[in-house]
Amino acid sequence: MKDDDAHPRETTLGFSRRDFIKISAVTAAVPLVLGTKVVEAAGEEVTIHGPGKVPVTLNVNGKKLSAELEPRVTLLDAMREQFDLTGAKRVCDRGACGACTVLLDGKPVYACSVLAIDAQGAKITTIEALAEGDALSPVMQAFVAHDAQQCGFCTPGFVVATTHFLQQHPKPSAEDIRHGLSGNYCRCGTYDGIRAVALAGGKQS
Repeated sequence: MKDDDAHPRETTLGFSRRDFIKISAVTAAVPLVLGTKVVEAAGEEVTIHGPGKVPVTLNVNGKKLSAELEPRVTLLDAMREQFDLTGAKRVCDRGACGACTVLLDGKPVYACSVLAIDAQGAKITTIEALAEGDALSPVMQAFVAHDAQQCGFCTPGFVVATTHFLQQHPKPSAEDIRHGLSGNYCRCGTYDGIRAVALAGGKQS
């Protein structure tokens, strides 16, 4: 075997590995290609062939909300940027902290980890729907009474998660609470107050 055969050149037919890296992310989703555009990458102009916006309709808090969204848009971004539902917070944006918790068909999920296009047909409930008109829900009132919040970024997610948890466990034990609310995190450390809310069954006292 010749040395040239054992070590092929990086560039073949005028197409290098660097070229491949620049455009490899845009070769999928062919049915969604709506045209091309040119962007600058590594100081060079690169033609992009990629997915464009598509119609998306969501059932949020009993209302049908529609928008033209790119398939990559998350449920969290759609709610906050398209439909002005800002209760769910963007904190870690990695599906780790729980600040963006909503109910999807009655189950708590991280809205930052669900694509809006995949949430079509599901019943979505956000913290905005948990209040009773202009009045706070019992769980919300309990969060105030038990001093279970500080900066507030995690609070909406905790309220949604706690509301669902208490529906499943009306009289939880400390271990139930530790396990049931383990998907939500509070950087301010108000866990004692949150546990008090859950132990009280979502009541003020």
